[in-house]
Amino acid sequence: MSLYSETLGNGPDIVLLHGWGLHGGIWEETAAHLAKNFRVTCIDLPGHGRSAAMSESYTLQTLAERILSVVPQQTIWLGWSLGGMLAMQCAAIHPERVTKLILVASTPKFTCSVDWSHGISSEVLEQFAQEMEHDAKKTIRRFLALQLRGSERAHESLAALNHAVFRHGLPATVALRGGLNILRDADLRTHLARITSPALVIAGERDPLIPLQTGDYLAANLPNGKLFTLPKSGHAPFLSHPPEFLLALNEFLYD
Repeated sequence: MSLYSETLGNGPDIVLLHGWGLHGGIWEETAAHLAKNFRVTCIDLPGHGRSAAMSESYTLQTLAERILSVVPQQTIWLGWSLGGMLAMQCAAIHPERVTKLILVASTPKFTCSVDWSHGISSEVLEQFAQEMEHDAKKTIRRFLALQLRGSERAHESLAALNHAVFRHGLPATVALRGGLNILRDADLRTHLARITSPALVIAGERDPLIPLQTGDYLAANLPNGKLFTLPKSGHAPFLSHPPEFLLALNEFLYD
């Protein structure tokens, strides 16, 4: 199975990974900006956009292997939300293939547990999973609305997401189900010490899914991590605050 991807620009390679229920087209504005100086590859994750679903189980490991099989041998990685977890997984198992890492509204562990309070409850995620089985389209729209709750420009960002999300049809149910299972079960905390590349953690001050403490944790536990907090932003800062987001990228990429 091959993954659908689009590449534009010339220069050092950078790979962009989207979040749950979406596709690579969500990066349109970011990719156009980066393509002025980089060769940008936007990937549709398996079962999303124009990529076929996988026959294997949806785990961070199997998804990472698929992604690593189609991206350049050495590249910058930029991942948002679930895409950030995948970027961390790839960086942990093959650190030599990661020149720089950018994590946007991402986390090493999405759900709360006894030793991790910086996430959402597994019960909330289970409710989404049950609703998704009955009405995937409605559930995706609800999840997008939740991501942007509290953001300074939530209405405009949500309109952009809703316009883009179903451009290539609904994601495969098996991919949606598998992605939610990853968000429920994955724990990358013990992997962070292996990620040795320079890493930028971009956190939204008003992110309703990923608390600010998560960004602090990532920046402190990644060997070469640094944190950039975007004021008044929710879970999708590249949509709600593109100038500030792109400025943070530029400062990190050209450092």
